[in-house]
Formats: sequence, structure tokens, C-alpha cells
Amino acid sequence: MYLALPNILTYTRIASIPVVVGLFFLDDPLGSWLAFGVYVYACITDFFDGYLARAWHQQSALGRFLDPIADKLLVAGVLFALVGADRINGYEIIPAGIILGREILVSGLREFLIELRVGMPVSQLAKWKTGIQMLMLGFLLVGPNGPDFWGVPTLMIGVVGLWLAAVLTLVTGFDYLYVGMKHIRDTDMAPTGRRPQDSDTSEI
Repeated sequence: MYLALPNILTYTRIASIPVVVGLFFLDDPLGSWLAFGVYVYACITDFFDGYLARAWHQQSALGRFLDPIADKLLVAGVLFALVGADRINGYEIIPAGIILGREILVSGLREFLIELRVGMPVSQLAKWKTGIQMLMLGFLLVGPNGPDFWGVPTLMIGVVGLWLAAVLTLVTGFDYLYVGMKHIRDTDMAPTGRRPQDSDTSEI
């Protein structure tokens, strides 16, 4: 199962992240377009690894573990590269911080809920948020090297879309936080014998 095609696609998506970041810092316009090309590959594999796993009945615990990690690493890597290259700056860093903060929050909630054997399904709005977010990061990677769309520069489309993704991030993040806090409250109020074993989550 480790070498099933869906998992291999996930491996390659993780491996493509440093490639995207490295290519992005080559001289423009070549660097931005090469980074965009590898980024598109990563986004395509994000769809096909899950689709093929379901279609071929090759879903695995490893795939469920790696897939969200690969997504978050890709988003974080691209955002850090964009900030480092000054492609987004000033107030534009706010939506980037919101998106990163939400990813950390949801990851922590998922880890806690797994201990309680409680699933946290992805909402339809969260899927829209992810789609807009991935699309707009592509616009930002191309940036000033891209064409205008109906007179609107590519970079501006990416920045506006990033703010939109941040708003959806806040909405969906609140939904997940509400569900997570409900289970946290129920756990704290449960009899001591029925509470899950406390675990040390401090960083080493």
C-alpha cells in the first residue's frame, strides 16, 4: 500500500514543495513561471491522489495522514516564499497570517478529536475556500509576469483573491473551532474515568 499510485502522488507533491520555492527565487520571468508550473502539478496531484484512492479502493491510513500534511506544507511554503520575495507585503500579509493560523488551529483540533475517535468532516464551504486559495496562490506566483485579465493585473487578482480566501478561512475556521470546543467541553465535564488519557503535547 505504501507504493500504491495515490500515495506515490502524495509523496511527489511533498517533494515538489522545495522545488516550487527554489524555482520561485530564480530570475524573472522564468523563475515565476517554472515555480507556477510545478505548483500546478502539486495542485493536480492533490485532486488525483484522493480520487484514485477512492476509485481504486486504495484508501489507506498513510494516505489519510499524509494528504492534509502535504496540502498545508504546500500552502505554507508558497506563502513564505511570496512574503520572502516581497510579492505580498504590508497589509497583504494579514490574510496570509490568517490562512496559516487557521491551518495550525484545524490541525490541532483534528489531533485532539482523533484521540476521542471523533471525525471532523470537511464542509462544502471549506472545499470552496481551498479551491479559491490554491487558485489565487497560483496568480500570486506568476505575479507581475502574467497577463492582464480584462484590464486587471494578475498580481492584483491574486491579492484580492487572497483576502477572499482569508474571509472564508475565518468562517470555516470558526465552524471547526465551534465543533472542537464542544467536544473539549464535553470531555472536561465527563467523569474522570471516562476521559481520554492526557498526553504531553509540549514541544521537545
